[in-house]
Amino acid sequence: MRRSLPLLIGVAGSLVAVDQWTKRWATAHLQYREPVRIVGDLVRFAYARNSGIAFSLLAGRGFPLYVFSAIAALAVFVIFLRHDRMSWTRQLSLALILGGAVGNLIDRVSTGQVVDFILLSWKTHEFPVFNVADMAVTFGVTLFALVWTQEDAAATRASVEPAGDTMPAPSGDPGSGTHEQAGGPDRAGDGSGTAGGPLAREGTDRPLA
Repeated sequence: MRRSLPLLIGVAGSLVAVDQWTKRWATAHLQYREPVRIVGDLVRFAYARNSGIAFSLLAGRGFPLYVFSAIAALAVFVIFLRHDRMSWTRQLSLALILGGAVGNLIDRVSTGQVVDFILLSWKTHEFPVFNVADMAVTFGVTLFALVWTQEDAAATRASVEPAGDTMPAPSGDPGSGTHEQAGGPDRAGDGSGTAGGPLAREGTDRPLA
């Protein structure tokens, strides 16, 4: 299908709106509180501010990490504009990445930190706190990788398959060399006939002088 800018902007814009609303809600209701259990200890809401990139990576480095979000958003537009036709799954993956990148970019530009509030844990292991934008980027990159490699593999297989049924060359094809055998009609008068050729017969039938 042809690329759809409304699809890209619509999905990405919706993600940005949800991400920003959930961050404001978390700031208003979760700040200065103990983690709130949602699904036992497996899923909890715990307010945190992250100065790093997704899942608190590179936190406290002092590097302007909004550059990563800006580069990710720019890369999405470059890929989108370079392909006139893309499947809807490819476009969805780009929209997820764009929405997540812009959602965190807004936080980094405005306050220098990103609001995180989703905490997953399993037994004694806790996953780094994250937000809706982080989930969108993670799902988008995963979907992009899966769809892109699968569709490219399918295109490669299609290119090496026979284009259609091909008819074998007829046995009597002039270029097959079947008429060039010794003693054949094409060699009757070339002056190099064999012992059974016309020249040989002419010599035996000639009257004696």
